Amino acid sequence: MIITRRRLADGREILYFDAEPTTRTAVDTRDLPRTTTHSQARLDPLLGEWVVIASHRQTRTFLPPADLCPLCPSTPERATEVPESDYQVVVFENRFPSLSTAADPAAVGTVEGSPLTPLRDGFGRCEVVCFTSDHDSSFARLDDARARLVVDVWAQRSAELAEIDGVAQVFCFENHGEEIGVTLSHPHGQIYAYPFVTPRVAKITANLAAHRKAHGGNLFGDLLATEREAGLRVVAANEEWTAFVPPFARWPYEVQLFPHRRVRDLPDLDDAQRDAFAVLYLDMLRRFAHRFDTPMPYIAAWNQAPTPKSGAPREDWWLHLQLFSLRRAANKLKYLAGSESGMQVFISDTTPETVAAELRELR
Repeated sequence: MIITRRRLADGREILYFDAEPTTRTAVDTRDLPRTTTHSQARLDPLLGEWVVIASHRQTRTFLPPADLCPLCPSTPERATEVPESDYQVVVFENRFPSLSTAADPAAVGTVEGSPLTPLRDGFGRCEVVCFTSDHDSSFARLDDARARLVVDVWAQRSAELAEIDGVAQVFCFENHGEEIGVTLSHPHGQIYAYPFVTPRVAKITANLAAHRKAHGGNLFGDLLATEREAGLRVVAANEEWTAFVPPFARWPYEVQLFPHRRVRDLPDLDDAQRDAFAVLYLDMLRRFAHRFDTPMPYIAAWNQAPTPKSGAPREDWWLHLQLFSLRRAANKLKYLAGSESGMQVFISDTTPETVAAELRELR
């Protein structure tokens, strides 16, 4: 993998990732002001969870037509976020970031008029990952080699971002489909570098420790072993990975992909694991795409260990990917209403065993 680093007109970093040596000399010709953010992180004292306030994002680009897409390569007639005329995979700092390294991680205090609400600046980093220069493509339409290149990009960015002082967790993800809230239709994902361990990871970490104390084993490993043995909810597998519908699935369509050999994060994956993941993940995305006649919106979310600098426990963590959709039928979506949004108690409209059987039948 060849990495070429450049700067955009407003000082943001852009990185080109190529499978073979490629000359990258294009310059961003736009007249852009320096990117500024006013993000804050405020701690909810009732839940003990950080909430990021990023009101400047109200002005971000919203559903532009294809000929005005900011993620397509630049042309002589129109400059975009990507100065080159073509690319394989490209990563750049978000122009409208929720979190930014320009913030001062040492800034602390409380919200004005609310001494019970701790306040910190919105330190961190938000990046955009474009999977292909083809606006009309999607991750599911990538070939194995391009998907593998994206895996390498996720791993490289996770490793580099984890080295930033103050970053506690790196989260790679893709939102796909307008129903999810996607505002740019070009095939892309994002990476967030958080200054704190997210609530999901903190809760899982605590449960890992409790399981280890009570049963002497790894909770992730025990779950994977029982699912592989039962087979009821396994959708597909290869030598390195298994994809299964969790027996406690919250979403109408949800699959988790686990490597058979434990690694804590994306950088720890070896070549065999990366190759095998690319193949199985594309398989899962295509099954999702073929489930209904209507498009299947989804979120793909990597769950990896907190960074070494976070100080959070990492020993029992087992990297895995969640792939889930809020579509419950061809013309119906799962809305998070009273129970889910109000009390965080999910009520599922589907049965994990049935969903697994449906997905197994698709190709």
